[in-house]
Amino acid sequence: MIRFLVAIFAVILFGCGEPHPQEVKRPPNIVLIFTDDQGYGDVGVYGAHDISTPNLDRMAKTGVQLSSFYAAQAVCSASRAGLLTGCYPNRIGIHNAMMPNSTKGLNPSETTIAEMLQDIGYATGIFGKWHLGDHPDFMPNKHGFDEWFGIPYSNDMWPYHPQQGPVFDFPDLPLYENEVVIDTLTEQSQFTTQITERSIDFIQRHKDKPFFLYVPHPQPHVPLFVSDKFKGKSDRGLYGDVIMELDWSVGEIINSLKANGLEDNTIVIFTSDNGPWLSYGNHAGSARPLREGKGTGWEGGQREPFLLQYPKKLTGGKVIDAPVMAIDILPTLAELTGATLPELRIDGKNVWSVISGETTAGPQEAYFFYYRVNELFGVRYGKWKLYFPHRYRTMTGQEAGTNGLPGEYRMVDLEAIELYDVVNDIGETTNVAAENPKVVEKIKLLANTMRSRLGDSLLDLEGSETRQAGTVK
Repeated sequence: MIRFLVAIFAVILFGCGEPHPQEVKRPPNIVLIFTDDQGYGDVGVYGAHDISTPNLDRMAKTGVQLSSFYAAQAVCSASRAGLLTGCYPNRIGIHNAMMPNSTKGLNPSETTIAEMLQDIGYATGIFGKWHLGDHPDFMPNKHGFDEWFGIPYSNDMWPYHPQQGPVFDFPDLPLYENEVVIDTLTEQSQFTTQITERSIDFIQRHKDKPFFLYVPHPQPHVPLFVSDKFKGKSDRGLYGDVIMELDWSVGEIINSLKANGLEDNTIVIFTSDNGPWLSYGNHAGSARPLREGKGTGWEGGQREPFLLQYPKKLTGGKVIDAPVMAIDILPTLAELTGATLPELRIDGKNVWSVISGETTAGPQEAYFFYYRVNELFGVRYGKWKLYFPHRYRTMTGQEAGTNGLPGEYRMVDLEAIELYDVVNDIGETTNVAAENPKVVEKIKLLANTMRSRLGDSLLDLEGSETRQAGTVK
């Protein structure tokens, strides 16, 4: 009897040991791929018929495709700030695109996706373009990233780009590994490949723990560079070749996840920071069928391709039409990983119920479109998009640039409120403000509430909830 009880005790004791690694519930890995100046119409499933994007098209089949996804703003630095912090960029004092040797950057008091996930044990890496301040106090390693390989600002901010001429005194383009400059980039044709290889190496080294991999590609921002692997491969010239190489990069990263048995429990997101830089003509992307491009609040400036796959949780092949913005990514990832939201107020909302198809109505009543120095240009409310009087740039009727040199924008003054049904009139061709006065009044009330919080320099209004960017002397 005693031997029997000892045996039972031993079974209980040793049976309560450490669980098998496969039995431990592991939060999902996150891979966030973010291109630069890519247009809505530059992916096969979004209508690109002259560029082959098989890997991105496959993502749409295995995951979900958002048809109304908006970048946080229509320009580089501000867009990235919104994506990484879950805040409207003007809330945290980030505007426009920061130049080299900027005295401003993302304030260390703001919490990025990387910091949020790092706090719960994630390995974090960024491979590509940062553009949220190039002073050492603002670099990626100060904002939650364990590893960084890339450039601190846009790839045209160097003295050899033909656009710059004698007007700008830019330094050589530095290539960083963490906080050390390891090289200068004068020829970037291998840079997409290098970023891809670094990303794959990061996955392989961290396959045994949760990780957040952020891949902000500098391409297809001008000047365009492509490796010999894809030179001359597309039907849209050099720009199309670049997009094909970016699609290849996505495929290589997903293949690495598969090879390491990680694909099922990894969230892979693909999107871009803003619409195409239309003045560059054949070196710019396409926002078709949307109106205008980068640097405007019109749909072509901020509506972007967005693909997300998460095989463990999502059935593939769905197209989600509900509006979502980049500010919603951080709180959604917090929900999926069990991370704690930032202490400081953010603007994004958890939209997992929309992405998973549980609901067709998002948690945000409206989205607000700011640009330049805190100018409230427009509001998306349901199927409606309202624009307030403002000045914007257009290439309509202008001669576009060619082969890396820009054309000249024409400035247009929008003198009265305009309203568009952006579900049934995606190209914003018909102003229906006069026929929908109640909708106009409702959106004006929503805008006034947001102005009281975040301000509006078009009306010379200060907001009560804005915070300062980081600054150095």
